Amino acid sequence: MLRWIALILILLLIGLQLKLWTGSGSMHEVDGLRVAVKKQTDENAKLLQRNQAVGADVLDLKHGDQAVEARARTELGLIKPGEVFYQVVEPPARAASSLPPPPPATPAGSP
Repeated sequence: MLRWIALILILLLIGLQLKLWTGSGSMHEVDGLRVAVKKQTDENAKLLQRNQAVGADVLDLKHGDQAVEARARTELGLIKPGEVFYQVVEPPARAASSLPPPPPATPAGSP
């Protein structure tokens, strides 16, 4: 009788271990969920930081003329009345390097 109880308990233990390692809600699945939660937490922190920066920009634009003026100047290229606008355009780096080499110098007596 004691052997049968021990056998049943061992089989029950094996069944529970199989459920723990391979079934629904297994250790592997829990580890995957922990990784997903960590990833989502990191992404939420980045988005929260971005939202705070955008909120600060909105407050600046609502309550300060300097922020609006700075945006108008940089993004729209606007100028105040009486100002003169100068735009400096630098040549691309490729244009300077794509010039043909100068012709070789010839001696004074050669045709």
